[in-house]
Order: sequence, then structure tokens, then C-alpha cells
Amino acid sequence: MKKLYTKLNTRREKWLAAIGAGLFWLALWQLAAVLADQELLIPAPAVTARILWAQLALPSFWHAVAGSVFRVIAGFFCAVIAGCLLAVLTARFRLARVLLSPALQVVRAVPVASFILLAYVWFSADALPVFISFLMVLPLIWANVEQGIHRTDRKLLEMSAVYRLSRRRIWLHIRIPSVMPYLLAACTTGLGFAWKAAVAAEILRNPVNAIGRLLWRAKATYDQPEVFAYTAVVVVLSILLERLLLAAVRRLGPRFGET
Repeated sequence: MKKLYTKLNTRREKWLAAIGAGLFWLALWQLAAVLADQELLIPAPAVTARILWAQLALPSFWHAVAGSVFRVIAGFFCAVIAGCLLAVLTARFRLARVLLSPALQVVRAVPVASFILLAYVWFSADALPVFISFLMVLPLIWANVEQGIHRTDRKLLEMSAVYRLSRRRIWLHIRIPSVMPYLLAACTTGLGFAWKAAVAAEILRNPVNAIGRLLWRAKATYDQPEVFAYTAVVVVLSILLERLLLAAVRRLGPRFGET
């Protein structure tokens, strides 16, 4: 009973802290809008909320949200799969690491805009955001998972050899639980990167159903309140997807990274 009470108190404190932080930044935003005294520079939170509320009634807005979410998720999960496979490969074979490490460094160093411009003629308007989000998340997954593999407790592996555990049991009970915290950390960070990269690609490539297209249209008409409103949508969607990911991982149990 005491543990339950402590858990509830902790959860309440987290919610109160989150609400307090949100109110603080809203107040700061309102202050900046008042000081600027120009809606074209910094629209007030109430103005942004009003525009966003009006957008919620439009089917085209939801089509844009669905299109962007699909592209982000597609690029993100492709990067997770490819990153895990590459991490296993480079952790297992030294030659693979020597050959592939330069590519990892290049992807990390080159700006997102450069990749978008380079791939502009290679991919369609719908495929480019998927590719760019994939490319931005891949190095993060790859590096973190490889680090997790190298930091697997060698004593546990030695013990598994002594007790002659099957490869399946070693993977399920030692290797995967050791790597999952690193993978989860990379995934939560990578989702934010995926959104930034995908929306940037949408703005430049302008697919039909995309939040990036809405942002581009608002920028073209100098509608700053709409730019703020669509940016807020991206932030909220990114946070929601991150929370869904964390909830899914926790439901899988301790062996998959639950703390």
C-alpha cells in the first residue's frame, strides 16, 4: 500500500512539474508576443490556438497530418531495423566496421539540407521525406546498439557457456536485455530527428498531403500565426509518438528495457 501511495505521489509530482513547465513557457511566449507587439513577428498563444482550432475542422489538415505521420514512422522503423542489423554486423566483424565506419561519419557530419538537395532528384515527393528521416535516424540507432553490444556483461556470456544455454536463450535473456536500454535511448532521440528531417524534406519537396506543405504555404503568404500553429502540431505529434513508443516498450516487460 505504501509503495502504491509513493508511486501515485511520484506520478502526481511529474504531472505537476510538466504542467508548471508548460505554463512557464506559455507565459514567456505571451510576454515575447506583447513585447514584439506585432502579430507578424510573434503571434500570441491565443491567436495560434485559434488558428489551430480552425484547422482541426478541415479534412485537408488531417490528411496532411496522416501523410506526415506515415512518412516519419516508415523512415524511423526502417532506420531501426537497418541500424540494428548494421550494429550486429560491425560489432561481429572488424572488416565490416572498417569499411562502414566512414559512411557513418559522413552521414553524421553532412547537414540535413545537403542530403535533401542531393536526393531531390532521386526520390519522388512522397519518398524523399521517408528517405531523409531514415538517413538521419540510422547513425544514431547503429552507434547506440553497437555500444550496447560491446557493453554486454562478459561474465553473463561466460556463465551461459558453462551452463550450455542455447543461442535462443542467450539472445532472449542476455544480449537483447543488455542492448535494449541503448536502443530505447536512441529511439526516443531518433523520433525527434525523424520529425525534423521529414518536415524539412516536405517543405523543400512539397508532397501533396504533408505538414511541411502547410508550413511552406504559410511561409509563402507570410502567415506567421499559421507557421506557429503547424510547428506546434509537429511538436505535439513528436511527443505523442515518443510516449506511445515508451508505453509499448514498457508493456513488453523488463527484458525489453523496462526500468
